[in-house]
Amino acid sequence: MPGRPAGGAELADRRVEREVSRSEVVFTGRVWDVVSEDVVLPGGDGPATVTREFQRHPGAVTVLALDDDERVLFIRQYRHPVRHELWELPAGLLDVEGEDPLAAAQRELAEEADLRADSWAVLADWFNSPGGSDEALRVYVARGLSSVPEGERHVREDEEADMLVVRVPLDEARDAVLAGRVHNPGAVIGVLAAWTARALGWTTLRAADAPWPEHPRLG
Repeated sequence: MPGRPAGGAELADRRVEREVSRSEVVFTGRVWDVVSEDVVLPGGDGPATVTREFQRHPGAVTVLALDDDERVLFIRQYRHPVRHELWELPAGLLDVEGEDPLAAAQRELAEEADLRADSWAVLADWFNSPGGSDEALRVYVARGLSSVPEGERHVREDEEADMLVVRVPLDEARDAVLAGRVHNPGAVIGVLAAWTARALGWTTLRAADAPWPEHPRLG
């Protein structure tokens, strides 16, 4: 049966709620918090309570913008924690109260790349670091690109002020990912997902408003 490995279980992640006996915010940050929780886990000798500390994150969206020549738009941005300028796709936090993820993706594409798109679809969803964070991410593919009028463009600041913007053929972007030259997770996942989706005739794309139950505050 498609989607079922030899063991018979469906190859699909599932949400499971474990009993949480204590939950405490131990650090409050500008964008995310750190939470300490005591969670009850099943075990061979009976249930056991363990303490887990993790980042509570608003989540984010990423945009793989593909032009009519099948070139991917990349931006180069400095990321201080890793001391690198990384080639990334336009992306942003879901930190605007009540904002729909698709609307957030459209806003980020306009703000970071001065672009709009006529066609939007979901490429992939993932958890960025599920052992230590509840951050959920979604990458969209955007096509039918056009420029934002100059008078309506966003004024970029801080790390975004000097971003370099380039367009790279999808095949070359795939090669850069597989060669280990591109490290941003949204770019890696987005490029490989888009290359695979194109090889399958784009039949794997989901609707731009597809449900996102894995997001801890949108599901």
